[in-house]
Amino acid sequence: MFVHIVKSKIHRVKVTGADLNYIGSITIDEDLMDAANIIEGEKIQVVNNSNGERLETYCIPGPRGSGEITLNGAAARKVSPGDILILMAYAMMPFEEAKTFKPALVFPNDDNLLK
Repeated sequence: MFVHIVKSKIHRVKVTGADLNYIGSITIDEDLMDAANIIEGEKIQVVNNSNGERLETYCIPGPRGSGEITLNGAAARKVSPGDILILMAYAMMPFEEAKTFKPALVFPNDDNLLK
């Protein structure tokens, strides 16, 4: 049996932009992506603590050290700059492996930068 497990989590980042006229996705500072073990194109869940919205999209890297968190395309309607998000990626793995798996957890500072 395989189960879905949280693989990666970026906890409490602040939205820096919302670009309705982009083709889609979420732009994330590449330093945060690396720290959370998230790759370009990977599907993630976006949970908006500020308004309760939840959505899924894919990641594209933003400039390193920029703190950028921009929702693009239709997802831009689900956020406002300054909203606080939790970003999570999941993996499927065998049940026994999942029991001991440890996700990559990232807790950026108030500027969306690594502490």
